Amino acid sequence: MQSSAATADHSTQSRYLERFLWLSIITAILTVTIKGSAAVITNSVGLWSDALESTVNLVAAIVAMWAMRLSAKPADKNHDFGHGKAEYVSAAVEGTLIFVAAGGIIYGAVLRLMNPVVPEQLGLGLALSLVASLLNLGTGVLLIRAGKQHRSITLEADGKHLLTDVWTSVGVLVAIGLVLLTGWTILDPIIAILVGINILFTGFTLVRRSVVGLLDSALPDDEQALVSAVVAAACDDDRAEISQLRTRESGRQRFVYVTVAVPGEWTVRRSHDVADAIETAVDEALPGATTFVHVEPSTESVRAES
Repeated sequence: MQSSAATADHSTQSRYLERFLWLSIITAILTVTIKGSAAVITNSVGLWSDALESTVNLVAAIVAMWAMRLSAKPADKNHDFGHGKAEYVSAAVEGTLIFVAAGGIIYGAVLRLMNPVVPEQLGLGLALSLVASLLNLGTGVLLIRAGKQHRSITLEADGKHLLTDVWTSVGVLVAIGLVLLTGWTILDPIIAILVGINILFTGFTLVRRSVVGLLDSALPDDEQALVSAVVAAACDDDRAEISQLRTRESGRQRFVYVTVAVPGEWTVRRSHDVADAIETAVDEALPGATTFVHVEPSTESVRAES
């Protein structure tokens, strides 16, 4: 069961989490502007690559906002279990965009290796990139913390995406610094290639997690153990036996399925009371979770009747 109050809380939480996505969108706009300016000034392939990834961040943040709003919609006649899986779609899109950004970074760097160009005004480019990196770092950390706290893969994915941008920027900053110190312009595309390869791993992780979620993965082990304990405690009659317990998650939504075997002579009221006790116990342990309880006669009851 899931009360109307729980549904309202889910919608309220979604509106609260949207604030973090607005912060991500604003940050992306600022960083694209700053890094784009730095790339134009310096003509550094590293900075051009960095600006490209920040552009992807902006698109990803907009997709995340769409997913967050869609996942907040209550169940309807076409979606009996709500829209929670929209968050997994968002994570898959972000992971894919990271792949695209990494490919663009590597491609641009290889072209620069084949056709070297001496960057200009690297000191100014270094300063601008540093400012943009600090903006992404602060926003990324906030999004990841909020995502873990509120079990939102959308926020967590967007935060990780921003942090990959930070790693890209760090690599670019190192490259620019070394070029300034040594004059070796070849370091600019080489480090850009290494950074592109590194962020491919983050994209793979996001896509993998979204696929697992879309395939109805079970709740984390600690939550499964908690559910098992509270369900067992709720069955205060030794004659009521939990014959099956299953769980799954859909974005921030959690579902628990319990099958209880009871004596055949029990009344409907007695069986219903046990089911209510289980639903209440799960809701207290995992607020907002939807619990389905199926009551069936125990094996002993069936044998006795036959």
